[in-house]
Amino acid sequence: MQKIVLKVSGMTCSACSTGLEKYLNKQKGVKVANVNLILSIATIEYENINKKELERYIKEAGFASLGEFKGIEDVEFQKGDKCKLIIFGIYILLLMYVSMGPMLKLPRLPFINPNYPLPLATLFFTSTLLFLWYGRDIITSGIKNLLHKMPNMDTLVMFSVLFSFLYSCYGYINILLGRNAYLESLYFESTIMVIYFMKLGRFIEDKSKDKTKDAIKKLVTITPQNAILKVDGKEKKVTIDEVKKEDLLLCKPGDKIAVDGTIESGKTYVDESFITGESRPVLKKRGDHVIAGSINYDDYMEYRAKKIGRESTISQIVKLVVEATNTKSKMQKIADRLSGYFVPILLLIAILTFIVQILGGLSIENVLIHMVTILVVACPCALGLAVPLVVVVASGLCAKKGLFLRNSEVLEKARNIDTIVFDKTGTLTFGKLKIFRLFNYSKYQDNHLFNIASNLEKNVSHPISTAFMVNEKLEVNDFKTLNGMGIYGKVNGKEYYLGNEKLLSKLKIEDHHKKDYDYLVQNGCSIIYIIENNAMIGLVGVRDIIRTNIKDTVEKLNKNNMEAIMLTGDNEITAQGIAKELGIKKVIASVLPQEKASHIKKLINNGKRVAMVGDGINDAPALVSATIGISVNDGTDVAMDAADVILMNNDMNTILDLIKISKKSYTVIRQNLFWAFFYNLCMIPIAMGLFSAFGISMTPMFGSIAMIFSSLTVIGNSLRYGRVKK
Repeated sequence: MQKIVLKVSGMTCSACSTGLEKYLNKQKGVKVANVNLILSIATIEYENINKKELERYIKEAGFASLGEFKGIEDVEFQKGDKCKLIIFGIYILLLMYVSMGPMLKLPRLPFINPNYPLPLATLFFTSTLLFLWYGRDIITSGIKNLLHKMPNMDTLVMFSVLFSFLYSCYGYINILLGRNAYLESLYFESTIMVIYFMKLGRFIEDKSKDKTKDAIKKLVTITPQNAILKVDGKEKKVTIDEVKKEDLLLCKPGDKIAVDGTIESGKTYVDESFITGESRPVLKKRGDHVIAGSINYDDYMEYRAKKIGRESTISQIVKLVVEATNTKSKMQKIADRLSGYFVPILLLIAILTFIVQILGGLSIENVLIHMVTILVVACPCALGLAVPLVVVVASGLCAKKGLFLRNSEVLEKARNIDTIVFDKTGTLTFGKLKIFRLFNYSKYQDNHLFNIASNLEKNVSHPISTAFMVNEKLEVNDFKTLNGMGIYGKVNGKEYYLGNEKLLSKLKIEDHHKKDYDYLVQNGCSIIYIIENNAMIGLVGVRDIIRTNIKDTVEKLNKNNMEAIMLTGDNEITAQGIAKELGIKKVIASVLPQEKASHIKKLINNGKRVAMVGDGINDAPALVSATIGISVNDGTDVAMDAADVILMNNDMNTILDLIKISKKSYTVIRQNLFWAFFYNLCMIPIAMGLFSAFGISMTPMFGSIAMIFSSLTVIGNSLRYGRVKK
């Protein structure tokens, strides 16, 4: 199975994207196809066919493939498009002056006024031909999609334009034959206005939709375009594309790091806030990993290129965000299905209106106006944009917070989360041991006693030894490992033992500091006794480091009536000690890896909506079983692959941000859908002429303007949401 993301041109509304998606999913070799209207891409999983065949399928459906999708870009509006809009806009004003001038008692132009029907009719006929050429892309698209049995908004406009044009041509022919009364039966202005406002609306809509991608586009522009390569001791400025893996690069103070790499020399503070959300600079030294786009603050640094191009952190993040916006939630699938039926239903309504009103004795002119207005005013665009626009904006907001979603369904599910289940080691804690407390019963200063213990511990590779740091090197003689008990060695002629309770039994030493021991155990520590010449001189408690802001996160969860649960394989005493410190009231301890998923399923079966937060391989089944699986960024690859959300900054507070964004997204989606449906429910009956008796009617020109505003209402509401601080 292979996967490819292709850039697609020619999609103008949700009927286009829905139709293309249906068409691709029917083709031989295509397993799954998802089409994203906002990003203009098609994500296709396929086998036994190649890229050319996929592009052929897209062409057969009436669209065009622009090749493989490489990144979020600005929609490139040619200057000519804007100029054409201005020129044709001025031309329309002149036509309106000619057409409406006499009604407003403005000076008439010689030979081009109602007193000269043929010159006036010829002007509007030739002008309409000019505008038909200007809007030929809309008409062509409408015809193609109709032929492919995928009618879209362009199809509706194509019908309305051609109907009004052909009927007006009939009137124009009669004027050529000297029947000047047919001047009142010309609707060339309607054709002109509909085309112009469609072009104007599409221009504004595309620019507005592009703004929804700002947060994602900023990720792409983070990395610099050039790098400084070091070859044979000399500096050489190259483009990013010229950098290869294992190249030695340098970064000067104030410059951005060009690619992901590992520091070879130098020590400096680096700003990684764009990826972690942490505003404070991070100290980086030899051997540390650096991310492309980070800003080097204060020192010269050399680093080795490790990840370039699509392997880079930024590229992977952009890929995650794009994939999230390309998946479809239940609500979006429903909206897409409705918009897919919308165009055929509108065509049917227009035809039935025409038949009924003709049979009812209404004049052909009025019937034609109603039919054309129905086709123009009914806009599936607003309905089709209601959900995907919000998904793109919300994904961008999440990206700013350091939250990267694997699918858009997360936005639908997160709003209902009421239970957060945390793994302990590596999630609530860093998974790195440190000295929690040293009880000193010797005549030595604490620093000296700790240094003796550190010099002994440096000779072993046990995880506990990583908590000890040597301050001053001491000579250790006769070092031995005592299996299951600890270690032994001589320092300055004195015998030392470091280990657990079994050492006391072996050496027949009585523990007179049981109270201190109990205190360390209650705080979740592993205990190390320090023995000098058969006398206990110290007691060390070692435990994992709790992650920053965890206590604050738990407090906020409690305030928001969400339950925090610890789910861990550690023993009950250790787990309860950490939980008490963090304010977590419910603990499920001593759980085997395979049992974690069962506990999550049990919570869900009891009516809970559960977010599971984990980091390890043993958490993967639980992450998949949860309503939403969340992985920390420094977790295992298996955990991150199983998760729906990745916390790039490892800040648990952002889980609350996710829930808030989800709730707001759902609210905005409902608002968008309401306005899309409300607009059509109001406009279609008016366009049909059902309220003409009350003096309420609509022309095709005002119908096209109303159609633009319906889409802009949805776009504006989505953009407004993007500006709200979460």
